Amino acid sequence: MTQPRTDRRIEIAPHPKRVRVTFAGKVIADTTAALTLLEESYPPVFYIPRADTDMNLLKRTDHTTHCPFKGDASYYSIVVGDRTADNAVWTYEQPFPLVVPVGSYLAFYGSKVDAIEEL
Repeated sequence: MTQPRTDRRIEIAPHPKRVRVTFAGKVIADTTAALTLLEESYPPVFYIPRADTDMNLLKRTDHTTHCPFKGDASYYSIVVGDRTADNAVWTYEQPFPLVVPVGSYLAFYGSKVDAIEEL
């Protein structure tokens, strides 16, 4: 395993609002248990529990990426009817110690879904 870097400020906290993700007219995820990850100069990212996500609409892909602070990310595409959002969802299933709370949670690219709403 690659050794994690720890020289970046990352904060993870429970998100106080409900978060809903939609794609192709379907609710993909809906939760009151999201975590917000704040990472220096990046916009906040919502991480959503799998239990609050319709996993039947996700298809695991072979795509992976590596973050020196968070670890290796695995990806899912969203498939609803004849619409697909390729690699629209990522997850850190074995996160580095700095981000253990988001382990196995899911994050969605806002540019690949119809909406990520705070309600």
